Amino acid sequence: MTNNSFPELGFYGLAGHTENPGDLLDECRDAETLGLGSVFISERFNVKEAAALTGAAAAVTSQLGIATGVTNHNTRHPLVTATWGATVHRLSGGRFALGIGRGFDFLFDAIGAKRVTFDQMEDFVGLMRRLWHGETIFGHDGPAGAYPYLGLDPTFDENIPILMAALGPKAMQFGGRVMDGVILHTFFSDEALGRCVSEIRSSAEQAGRDPESVKIWSVLAVACDLPEERRLRALVGRMATYIQAYGDLLVNVNGWDPAVLTRFKADETVASIGGAIDAKATREQLEHIASLIPDEWLAASAQGDAATCAARVQDQFAQGADGVILHAATPKQLDPVLAEYSKVRDNDRFVGRSNNPGL
Repeated sequence: MTNNSFPELGFYGLAGHTENPGDLLDECRDAETLGLGSVFISERFNVKEAAALTGAAAAVTSQLGIATGVTNHNTRHPLVTATWGATVHRLSGGRFALGIGRGFDFLFDAIGAKRVTFDQMEDFVGLMRRLWHGETIFGHDGPAGAYPYLGLDPTFDENIPILMAALGPKAMQFGGRVMDGVILHTFFSDEALGRCVSEIRSSAEQAGRDPESVKIWSVLAVACDLPEERRLRALVGRMATYIQAYGDLLVNVNGWDPAVLTRFKADETVASIGGAIDAKATREQLEHIASLIPDEWLAASAQGDAATCAARVQDQFAQGADGVILHAATPKQLDPVLAEYSKVRDNDRFVGRSNNPGL
């Protein structure tokens, strides 16, 4: 095990699909022992409810930063979300950051929720910040909704960062202008990562903000010395799942060949899988899907031995990221990578860095 502390590194708790949410508790304990800075907790409508999981993560740790990575603001009343944020903030001793995203229109249509817009998100972020600083709000009527009364506690003065997940250029610009931090997407090429960092910083500067005040997280899928089936699920399965949901955006951001995406969407095996590919596909199906995805696309990850994976982490910082979320692996699986990373880490760069993912 490593004994270093790496506040600039996070991991995804319960990465992908899970049947056992209790596994998060061991993951968080292991992460803290290994010196990882923070856990990012995604949300799915099954056994991955973010409020419950962030509370559990806070309860079993004392230093690990905790963020949602991400939830959607339109699935809870803003007073519920504000209360959740304030609770986990105090429960964790200030280690919590709320991460939100736009989500998927087709899902919101199916469940009868409003589609998310940037205007809604900006209005929502303003409400959270006002509530966490003790303001009582009467008669709010804005893009996030109409609320006769919103209030928590007039004595509150809580500094809770708000992050957002960003994929397209409009989201990058919005993040730089409004948010405390931005979580980029898995499978960004180095060139795309550098361009997105530049877009976020530029947007912050144009808005009169300190460009360095926006914390930018790269997300790097890590498959370090994995058996083939696990590698297929961690990389091919995850990439395919993202392509299912928003392949056009991912292809456009990276400048990849859209004809590949067209062939993927038309493939009979892909169409036959009912649900997320990373959760539902068999090994044989994953092997077939792997033949549809170019090596160039999967190269936007960390594969191979621990030293090679550690070098890929360094590549993210070279492109301007402030932090790297190591995805598709548990903390124990990341131990060899952390050991190699500690040998090449720029220690001076991260002196005084908070474990809170948004500070």
